[in-house]
Amino acid sequence: MANPPLEGIISYPVTPFDPATGEVDLAALRRLTDELVDAGSHAVAPLGSTGESAYLQEAEWDAVCETTLQTVADRVPTLVGVSHWSTEGTIRRARVAARHGATAIMVLPQVYWKLTETELARHYTAVATATDLPIMLYNNPGTSGVDLVPETVVALARRIPNITMVKESSGDVTRFRAIRELSDGALSVYNGNNPIALEAFRSGAVGWCTAAPCLVPRRVLELHAAATRGDEERADALLAELLPFLEFIVGHGLPRAIKAGLRIQGRGVGRPRPPLLPLSDEGTERLREILGGLASHPSADNPAASAVRPAV
Repeated sequence: MANPPLEGIISYPVTPFDPATGEVDLAALRRLTDELVDAGSHAVAPLGSTGESAYLQEAEWDAVCETTLQTVADRVPTLVGVSHWSTEGTIRRARVAARHGATAIMVLPQVYWKLTETELARHYTAVATATDLPIMLYNNPGTSGVDLVPETVVALARRIPNITMVKESSGDVTRFRAIRELSDGALSVYNGNNPIALEAFRSGAVGWCTAAPCLVPRRVLELHAAATRGDEERADALLAELLPFLEFIVGHGLPRAIKAGLRIQGRGVGRPRPPLLPLSDEGTERLREILGGLASHPSADNPAASAVRPAV
């Protein structure tokens, strides 16, 4: 796709909850969203798995969607995760996102029963028919239990013109090139697996969907900038520094790890919502060490990196 609506670092905010009541903390969400934009994120993507979307009531989901998009205020593009167990619920969320000005929507086949190819096609077709927004098809077999292989992804996109983007989170780096080649370059591919970020860019990914900017935004932006300008030595060095952090947040669960990190940084946004539990004391201390090591490294966050934002 010549001009994808999203490029670069697509930042995923957590959903803050009030520590006393457990209710969604919209004031904290506004602060976190502003911080992500001000740090230089190229796009903001609320209501993915990082945002604990599956644990929100519909009124809460709507409030998070509206608040995030109003706070971004078109300063950067927005990508709203609209996935729901049912097609009806996904359509409803897609329309809410469109009404509040989302740039695009992301749809994961969030299922209990494994869907047949016919059911997948009907689901995505119904959602696409309900909105004119570009759709990012999201493949994350680790959370959805459904693995959309490149052939299936491309077949769906050929049937449904709204599907112009694919977020690939399986960890199989060969899929980035495969999707591009099978679609004759019509589909833009995005990485959703943090540890393979650099391999993904080198394999043709146009963006990195990640919660890492909640804690280390400038370092993530600098990695993207180095990869984009072809500075392989610098990109390799940055990934080596970031890798323990990226592996930690993925291995311990993004909502737990990111919320623990924000608390360590004095920017607490409450606990994850049950059944999720906060990061263990041992895990929190390890994360504190990792963040401390990143902060003390000679190449720690370069303020100039926050100004790097490609045209989108």
